[in-house]
Amino acid sequence: MAAAARGAERGPWREPQAAAARPGRGRRAAAARALRAGPARGHRAPREGGRALRSPRACCLTANTCPPLPTADISLADWGRKAIEIAENEMPGLMKMREMYAATKPLKGARIAGCLHMTVQTAVLIETLLELGAEVQWSSCNIFSTQDHAAAAIAKAGIPVFAWKGETDEEYLWCIEQTLYFKDGQPLNMILDDGGDLTNLVHTKYPQLLKGIRGISEETTTGVHNLYKMKANGTLKVPAINVNDSVTKSKFDNLYGCRESLIDGIKRATDVMIAGKVAVVAGYGDVGKGCAQALRSFGARVIITEIDPINALQAAMEGYEVTTMEEACKEGNIFVTTTGCTDIVQGRHFEQMKDDSIVCNIGHFDVEVDAKWLNENAVEAVNVKPQVDRYTLRNGRHIILLAEGRLVNLGCAMGHPSFVMSNSFTNQVLAQIELWTNSDKYSVGVHFLPKKLDEAVAAAHLDKLCVKLTKLSEKQAKYLGLSRDGPFKPDHYRY
Repeated sequence: MAAAARGAERGPWREPQAAAARPGRGRRAAAARALRAGPARGHRAPREGGRALRSPRACCLTANTCPPLPTADISLADWGRKAIEIAENEMPGLMKMREMYAATKPLKGARIAGCLHMTVQTAVLIETLLELGAEVQWSSCNIFSTQDHAAAAIAKAGIPVFAWKGETDEEYLWCIEQTLYFKDGQPLNMILDDGGDLTNLVHTKYPQLLKGIRGISEETTTGVHNLYKMKANGTLKVPAINVNDSVTKSKFDNLYGCRESLIDGIKRATDVMIAGKVAVVAGYGDVGKGCAQALRSFGARVIITEIDPINALQAAMEGYEVTTMEEACKEGNIFVTTTGCTDIVQGRHFEQMKDDSIVCNIGHFDVEVDAKWLNENAVEAVNVKPQVDRYTLRNGRHIILLAEGRLVNLGCAMGHPSFVMSNSFTNQVLAQIELWTNSDKYSVGVHFLPKKLDEAVAAAHLDKLCVKLTKLSEKQAKYLGLSRDGPFKPDHYRY
């Protein structure tokens, strides 16, 4: 889910930093420091519906004796199951995977640890992996993105899931750790990741597990950047498939998913009238393109900030104003970061913004907007409602920050629609099958799914939209030098 179920992106597994002063919630960097140092004394126990669960220190990872039901409220399971059944009808790609592979069970023997937003759509993915023979344990890749009814439904089905909406930072990391060992103490042998936290945790704290892991499939832009960085510096030890850059992921989830879910998040959080406002979108990649289209379609005047001359030219040719954040911060009413980079909206920008400017992020991690600066420099911070905070600056103006600078579409709304997530998750299933069944083909590095499979993912979704494909004649196929059944484009083709 980027992107963005989902969003596109926090700099992956960054070095510990000073914790921000926010009553009742530590920053993730402080939690990362604690995790790297090992289970610490004094950790607050994770909770189930307000009741204490086993603490991170008490949990035995080697035997995984922790209860598999640390969800907010198991009574939500029936609601979650109804939502999952509806989502299945909107996820034809995953249903096709079950139809094709349930009998042969190509994932038999795979112990998949998943770290990806625990939503209704993810529940359909989890149950698809199970039908294909895998064992699965799950955590969420964002402290706000879990849909508790979905997690409850999965837990009630007996699938170990460690996720609830509104985790603390240390609870978030505790939950990821619980997915490393399966029944009878068997460790994970496959990783399905979104953003890189699980991948980095295993590489940095549990390197003894790497020799048994056949592969990693990575969902989002930030996680992919992290994999390439690891490969470049020699720290990547497992073959990985870059799911994000499959055409049927990045050109659909990142673009069309964000185009719908961004507005949903902003509207639910603030009920702001978008028409007539000035919206600033930082970044004009696939996620930024979708966000800019959405805001413009609601009547906003959209300004783009960019570092890449190609993307900047694209934005200009689409009729957007392109300038720097130093200039745009004075004009905007709504600010959306989509870059996957750090320090996009900083203190000097907040100080020049209009009163009650709305600031949010739809990149994967929480480093794009400097919430730490707001917490340390605002004269007052008022929590309006969950994931909506209004800060009063020294100049008397106010900033409305959504989801603490984390994913607005999942923190304040329901994330991407099921249909577009079916594209992304079908790629995930195919990547897991490919890595598990053909592991000898993949060296340590970052790989792509074949073009033929990318086209197959798209084809699996056409009937639902009543799309009819033209079929090449033998003469046409010969003229183009193609097979009548594809692939129809070379690997270097840019859609």
